[in-house]
Amino acid sequence: MSRIISFFFKGLEGLLVLLLAAMVVMVFGNVVLRYLFDTGIDVSEELSRFLFVWLTFIGAVVVGRENAHLGVETLVARLGDNGRKVCMVLSDLFIIGCCAVFFWGTWQQAEINATNYAPITEISMLWIYGVGFFTSIGLGLMAVLRILRVVTGRVSEHELKAFAGDYSGDEAHALRERLE
Repeated sequence: MSRIISFFFKGLEGLLVLLLAAMVVMVFGNVVLRYLFDTGIDVSEELSRFLFVWLTFIGAVVVGRENAHLGVETLVARLGDNGRKVCMVLSDLFIIGCCAVFFWGTWQQAEINATNYAPITEISMLWIYGVGFFTSIGLGLMAVLRILRVVTGRVSEHELKAFAGDYSGDEAHALRERLE
């Protein structure tokens, strides 16, 4: 199961690279066209904006797996393991709540976005803003799984240290734990 999850996230990372590369090509191409010929490709302007939205929201899920989102460790660093576990569960409950609100908002807007079309490409805006479904489910699921690991006692010491902002230690050990 962990291999499937690892493969899934490697696929997401590959998708992020492709999205970023496509954005760079489109934006740079438009800059060159505007500089040399005083014109640009309208489709590339619109698509690069859409790709930026997808890049941001898919990237949030990838970063969520690596626990690399912004955090305030000042208080948590002073707590022991039990205090860190309580804070970890509380923060994950907060994340689940935010994901539920985000999912519900995306759901509420889905009908409007499905009938609203981009001005140049005429892509349904649901394809752009529907990425909120993926992000809310992805981040929420990871938070639920982490709560389950804390409750069942399967959260590692390294993960507790990282939650408190302490990233010292054996890098190979950290990589091994992340892949498990």
